[in-house]
Amino acid sequence: MKIAMINGSPKSGKNNSAQLLRSLEPLLGKEHELFHYHINRLPLTEPDYASLCQMDVLVLAFPLYVDAIPSHLLRMLTELESYMKAERTKEVMLYAIVNNGFFEGVQNRIAISVLQNWCVRAGVRFGQAIGQGAGEMLESVEKVPHGRGPMKNLHGALETLAANLQSRKPGDTILLSPKFPRIAWKIAGTVGWNSMAKKNGLTKKELRKMP
Repeated sequence: MKIAMINGSPKSGKNNSAQLLRSLEPLLGKEHELFHYHINRLPLTEPDYASLCQMDVLVLAFPLYVDAIPSHLLRMLTELESYMKAERTKEVMLYAIVNNGFFEGVQNRIAISVLQNWCVRAGVRFGQAIGQGAGEMLESVEKVPHGRGPMKNLHGALETLAANLQSRKPGDTILLSPKFPRIAWKIAGTVGWNSMAKKNGLTKKELRKMP
């Protein structure tokens, strides 16, 4: 099976979407062909769009932006919709992994609905989506063994998605918050923001200034 792993993060360097795709890859059988795309690095070309129409599965990972899909990724999907309508010769399925900076994974539900609507327009079959909250925690737990730590429920969700993907079956949307006290997450986030501000020459007071 030909699987496109599409990183929809606007960041060109290290990013959570890439990490999520890396976590999914070992759960997919070696018999599959994986093709990697990062929307931010270079604009997709006509051959890229044509090749996506020949995939069996699209796996799209991206961060939440204003409760929806980042604009550069939405632009790509708009272009891909035209190609899918004109060049697709077989059923293509889409699975998605969305992460957001809020604690609650349910915050991703609107962006996932947008993807479902896009699938209807483009003639693509929607498979399943994971919506992960507290995405900025992913980097700090990257070396924690799968199935442990505050993101232990994420690994189980990825296993479910991988199984459905390989069987080309749909599944229910999975919305996750970390196994971590919300108040502790909030404190840790505040400390992190203050530390970053200090490194960039800003004070706490300046962070709170109204424009």
